[in-house]
Amino acid sequence: MVPDVASLVCLKKKPYTCELCDQRFSKKGSLNTHLVIHTKEKPHICEVCGKKFSHKGSLKNHLVIHTKEKDYECETCGKGFSRKINLEEHLTVHTKEKLHACEICNKRFSRKNTLKRHLVIHTNEKPHACEVCGKNFSQKNCLKEHLMTHSNEKPHACEICTKRFSLKNQLKRHLLIHSKEKPHVCEVCDKRFSLKEGLKVHMLLHTDDKPHICEICGKGYSLKERLTKHVLIHTNEKPYACEACGKRFLLKERLKRHLLIHTNEKPYTCEMCDKRFSLKSHLERHFLTHTKEKSHVCEVCSKRFSMKSHLKRHLLIHTKEKAPQKD
Repeated sequence: MVPDVASLVCLKKKPYTCELCDQRFSKKGSLNTHLVIHTKEKPHICEVCGKKFSHKGSLKNHLVIHTKEKDYECETCGKGFSRKINLEEHLTVHTKEKLHACEICNKRFSRKNTLKRHLVIHTNEKPHACEVCGKNFSQKNCLKEHLMTHSNEKPHACEICTKRFSLKNQLKRHLLIHSKEKPHVCEVCDKRFSLKEGLKVHMLLHTDDKPHICEICGKGYSLKERLTKHVLIHTNEKPYACEACGKRFLLKERLKRHLLIHTNEKPYTCEMCDKRFSLKSHLERHFLTHTKEKSHVCEVCSKRFSMKSHLKRHLLIHTKEKAPQKD
């Protein structure tokens, strides 16, 4: 069979082929880098802690954690940085100058390179392709970070709890847990969120927009994830199984809660009496015994209860009263 013109062009541009998965590469070095995924070799070893890496560049990034060399110092605040580029980015915090403006949307940037990266958003160009899975990226640094997901390397470490992340953005989001900062504010009810995504999801509650409709019963949902969960009610599927006892659950969250029974974990502690609970809802119920709050009201006799379950039991008294007497 004679190869077509397109195949010949591809062969010329990418002459190096992986014998295991037939993926093609333009450079021999790229093929060698790709082969590590199949072999799972990690030939580059850290002499300090013994951790292994598949790529030499990843080892170099890792070594900064041990050396903590910070050759570049900010003259304004004295903060040190291990890389010059990090110092340059930091300096814009002090100057707050944004000299470079986008001609399309007028957004301003402190660095010319940041503006260049931003312009790709308008062109929708994604010239940087992952040679492992084929995913395209508009920026080279985004591709570099994405490659970490294939190698399972986590070069970004939290200095507070030492938890590690493959992407810098993941570390930034994680740090909000420690700082307890919630910079994103809802303009309707003033509720605050640590992540922008959390605010976006919350805003759907105010708009009453429910674009995701169940085709079986017509119920609408603001989030696609909620519709997906709801559909399981109709299908009677319980895809999440407990490996300890075989019990199945409709939702992943319910399985997680159930697993605490087997592990005897009680991560939720009452601040008033130090009593521990396996579920957050149990702690919330318990807390009402301290506050004496009774937010659940009987609509028949106005009696108040601290727990919803107590109100439900109480309502049975009224239903028995209304039941017709037998002759």
